Amino acid sequence: MEPITHRHSTFEDAANCEVCSARARQQRNSLFLNADAIMLYVAIVLFICELFFENLFHEHNLQSWEFAFVLVAYLLAGGTVLTNALKTVLRGDFFDENVLMVIATAGALAIHAYSEAIGIMIFFKIGELMQSLAVARSRHSITALLASKPEMARVHTSSGVVERVPEEVVIGEKVTVRPGEKIPLDGVVLEGNSQINTAAITGESVPISAHKGDEVMAGQICIDGAITLRVTRLFKESSIAKIMDLVENATARKAKTEKFITTFAKYYTPYVVLIALAVAFIPSLVMGGDLTKWVYRALVLLVISCPCALVISIPLGYFGGIGRASSSGILIKGSNFIDALADVTAVAFDKTGTLTHGIFVVNHIDPVNGFTKEQLIESAAAAEFNSTHPIARSILEYYKAHDGKLDETGLEEAKTISGRGTSAHYFGKYILAGNASLLTQQRINFSQSRLEGTIVYVAVDRVFAGAISIGDALRDDSVEAIRQLNEQGIETTMLTGDNEKAASAFAEELNLDTFHAGLLPEEKVAFFEELQAKQDRKGRIAFVGDGINDAPVIARADVGIAMGGLGSDAAIETADVVLMTDAPSKVPQAIAIARQTRTIVWQNIVFAFVVKGIFITLGIFGIATMWEAVFADVGTSLLALANSTRIFTFKR
Repeated sequence: MEPITHRHSTFEDAANCEVCSARARQQRNSLFLNADAIMLYVAIVLFICELFFENLFHEHNLQSWEFAFVLVAYLLAGGTVLTNALKTVLRGDFFDENVLMVIATAGALAIHAYSEAIGIMIFFKIGELMQSLAVARSRHSITALLASKPEMARVHTSSGVVERVPEEVVIGEKVTVRPGEKIPLDGVVLEGNSQINTAAITGESVPISAHKGDEVMAGQICIDGAITLRVTRLFKESSIAKIMDLVENATARKAKTEKFITTFAKYYTPYVVLIALAVAFIPSLVMGGDLTKWVYRALVLLVISCPCALVISIPLGYFGGIGRASSSGILIKGSNFIDALADVTAVAFDKTGTLTHGIFVVNHIDPVNGFTKEQLIESAAAAEFNSTHPIARSILEYYKAHDGKLDETGLEEAKTISGRGTSAHYFGKYILAGNASLLTQQRINFSQSRLEGTIVYVAVDRVFAGAISIGDALRDDSVEAIRQLNEQGIETTMLTGDNEKAASAFAEELNLDTFHAGLLPEEKVAFFEELQAKQDRKGRIAFVGDGINDAPVIARADVGIAMGGLGSDAAIETADVVLMTDAPSKVPQAIAIARQTRTIVWQNIVFAFVVKGIFITLGIFGIATMWEAVFADVGTSLLALANSTRIFTFKR
């Protein structure tokens, strides 16, 4: 396989390219990490020398040389801390963890606690490097997703196959993808067969087969065969582009816990400094105590009070939850939605295309009033001709499969009647096709069908012509999804426009708590708001849907969840959570990840406060030394970070 190089015609194009920018950031981070590590190694060597030769400096009266020696080690270990503290002061904030460390270590230098000053900076630096590694791990799922962006497309032109960046390819062009290459744009396979790796998009590890006529998505990988596809979407509208946009923007929406900790640290830090000043000077002034001893205790207090564990581990916990979910094909659009998911106590589902495949077939045709089966199905096909609804498509496919040929010249005024059905004039005859409410609204006399499944009623010139039974099948994991939600203590309900009989059969098979049938789109919103009012005291309610008619309910829900595989763009754009496979079982998985993420975050909060509270008390009474304060602060941060990364190994 020939490698595809990533190149641009202008510097501006390269500067705006997400892939190139990500690579440049990675190289810069790697460079700084290496430089930081080298400076840290040198600082550690100087620190060890200071410990061994401290007495020698004093014996030969070389205190000035000792201070210079210590200062070099201090600057090497704490350069970034000093820089960040200066930036904080220049911004007018004055207090953060970097400022606290500078105040504490400067004080240690002032009272000639040289080894403690260097040690604080060294261990703080080690903690920073460990934090960088933890953050890198937490970002792995998302950076892997961003790396899934295709870099080049092989486009067929009149002069042969040329390479272009995906953003330059237009709808309708033909693109060839070789084995091992990423599919550059969404499209339909025209030639060839291949196994497709969909892990980057759906989180599923099992490859799927792609043949002529199958749809494939940008970011997927051809494994063992070349395919030629016709582009159906511009790159900016492709699945991978939308996923990247959703994930990159997810961290901008902060959870309440994150906002609380940010606000808490803003006020907490200055109070800590005031308390430290009080500890340093009040005892010696009031009780005549040793000033140096109380200043040392105040410095211990400053070191242990550093809010690093909270400020870093809590956002990292939420970020890890988003990354863990995205690796499973679940896109959560912000940390705030993780908290919302964790509070979910009820889930309402749309039926068609969500709990069922949404692939309908005609099961039975029941003509009445002198109409034949052929006349009934032809009339229904005429009325449904311009509709894109799955039920309409199933009638048209059945009609064509049985050698039906609709004469479009006789078709006029074909319309869709929202939530009810369709109408059309066909060779002068007025045809209605839809649910029972359509015929009731039009005041047409008809009898309710006893057929199983979804029923389409047909009337010709206001005379009831008969009923057509349409069947749909549950998704493979729908029953398991409801079972898992029940195990999590979550109520389940179904809102559908289908008739009562068909809805009841599905609800019984799924073991749903409740269902509501025969709903128009606006009635779905009304019913959902009633459910929402009942749940207000218990928790939050989520809605799962896939169609454009579900978008209003998704927007109204506490947590809107859209099926991303075949779902409509309107539903996906409106939703708070997007399931990249049309699998209902991802719903309980998303809730489980959210609950585990929040548990980890609160574990970190409680752990940090308890440890800091204990060591602050010990420091004030002189029991804890500077070394114990350093180990407690860095240790708390590292343990909190390690706990945050547990979400990546979480399995239900």
